[in-house]
Amino acid sequence: MCNWEEAEVQLSELDLLASMFPCEDEFRVTDQLALAELKNLVERCSLEVPSSKIQFMLKLELQTPDGDKAEISLSCAFPFKYPAVLPEITIRSPSLSRSQQIQLNTELLAYLKKTCAGEVCILNAREWVKDHALAYINKELSSSSVGKSHVKRSEDIFTRLWIYSHHIYNKQKRKNIVDWAKELSLSGFSMPGKPGIICVEGPQTVCEEFWTRIRRLSWQRILIRHREDISLAETKDEMEKHRKFSWFEEKIFDAHGARGNHMDLGQLYHFLADNRCADIFQMYFGVEGQ
Repeated sequence: MCNWEEAEVQLSELDLLASMFPCEDEFRVTDQLALAELKNLVERCSLEVPSSKIQFMLKLELQTPDGDKAEISLSCAFPFKYPAVLPEITIRSPSLSRSQQIQLNTELLAYLKKTCAGEVCILNAREWVKDHALAYINKELSSSSVGKSHVKRSEDIFTRLWIYSHHIYNKQKRKNIVDWAKELSLSGFSMPGKPGIICVEGPQTVCEEFWTRIRRLSWQRILIRHREDISLAETKDEMEKHRKFSWFEEKIFDAHGARGNHMDLGQLYHFLADNRCADIFQMYFGVEGQ
């Protein structure tokens, strides 16, 4: 298919999902700029390649045998060639361990490869998850009742991610970084320019959701430079005392250079020192700050 034909198929599927799941709690496009580009391509029958992939969330609730509700989220993205290639789907649930989530995602991918290659398949994927996730949740409930004191769930772990990017210039990316961090109630900061730095901190599962969204954007280079995981007692107060930042914000440190895209690293160092993480400077730049 041509680019506009693929865009038309993607837009039709999004319209179908929106009609079936009108509540944002069930379906939400997370990148409105990509959606606007997709609509523009369809209207103009253009052969252009969009600047970013369509990304959206699907959520569903399952009833567990003990009467509780288990929330499942599907973080989805359409590659530019979808449906000729499979969509990118990541299943997450606080009711599942990390290893179970990985196994469930692996089995979903195998199912899609076997039955949905070349076809629109988001609804099929959702139904498959609805039919199969509960078996994993039941296993988790069973294992936790046997050895609950020995299992540390990911929501009982406080995580801090230090992310490095070759550069962060794009205004929409900068907006996404701030908006997603605030949406997920993460604290930390981002520093645009060259290089780009992002720090997020909060519950492990939430930090990983942020990282999944960020790395799906188009980057020259992006990676987790350093990761900190801290086991918690079962109190929110303990999580709060481990935070080094009170909220999330974008930080600009005397931008300079021909394009105004280089930050004053001395100011960055003092900012890190003020927030009790000066040692990170050497990890990023290979020299001690001053």
